[in-house]
Amino acid sequence: MSAPIAHTSEQFASANGMTLCHDTFGDRNAPTVLLIMGLGAQMILWDDAFCAKLAARGFHVVRFDNRDIGRSSRVDVPVKVDFADLIQKQMKGEKIDSPYTLRDMAADAVGLLDHLGIRKAHIVGASMGGMISQEMAMSFPDRLLSLTSIMSSTGNPTLPPPTPEAAAVLLAPPPATLDDYIAAFQKTWRVLRAGEFPADDGKDVKIARLAFSRGLNPMGVARQMLAIFASGDRRPRLASVKTPTLVIHGDVDPLVRVEGGMDTAKSIPGAKLVIVKRMGHALPEELWPEIVDAIVDHAKSNNG
Repeated sequence: MSAPIAHTSEQFASANGMTLCHDTFGDRNAPTVLLIMGLGAQMILWDDAFCAKLAARGFHVVRFDNRDIGRSSRVDVPVKVDFADLIQKQMKGEKIDSPYTLRDMAADAVGLLDHLGIRKAHIVGASMGGMISQEMAMSFPDRLLSLTSIMSSTGNPTLPPPTPEAAAVLLAPPPATLDDYIAAFQKTWRVLRAGEFPADDGKDVKIARLAFSRGLNPMGVARQMLAIFASGDRRPRLASVKTPTLVIHGDVDPLVRVEGGMDTAKSIPGAKLVIVKRMGHALPEELWPEIVDAIVDHAKSNNG
């Protein structure tokens, strides 16, 4: 029987003027995989068992709460988000003001690596986390061994929008009570998974309770959304990325449509594209073997 994977308690790092909550899995001396989560998503959305599977394959796995979510620093600048207006401005190429950008969030991640004494890491980002990961590869290329961008996109304003149902759960008003939050969490992930995954449905209540207890920040989610729009179209800069890149996307993603993954792979020279059948905008347990294998194979091929 294999030994249990080491898992630290939550810790706090000073990084780029922020305080970031993080924890780690596996051997501190193994190559590091840094996991970056998406819009409004706490680090616990990288399932403990998913992280342990990566660690069991020979990696030191680090996950963290982005700024403005979970137990990390809040920026506390009031903003108002009008999604339709943001889309219009994006289509017209107009400047969008935001308290911070994806580059600032990428600098947070680099600051966390500094705090942990990690010179280079395999960077794996999901959704907005994929966008932050791309920004790391563009702005801090010497800190990456490899890049894996999952269910993400390029900021190209001509790509297909979310389905109406996915847009509705993204823009739903924030629930105030635990019971309302659990119900909203279950509904959101039923939509985003875009399929039948009973094992994941069964975990939703537990994860929702934990997320609620760690702290919700609806205004922080609004600021993160503004950061995405304010950061614009990354395609011109992605063309200069030299980091070995893997793009993973689900073929039924209702939020960031599969064309977003295709556009990412097309925009980064030499990127490899893996389209996962039946995968929506989520990482269902049933599909972990394919996803974990793809991440591990890519990382082990580029261990520097």
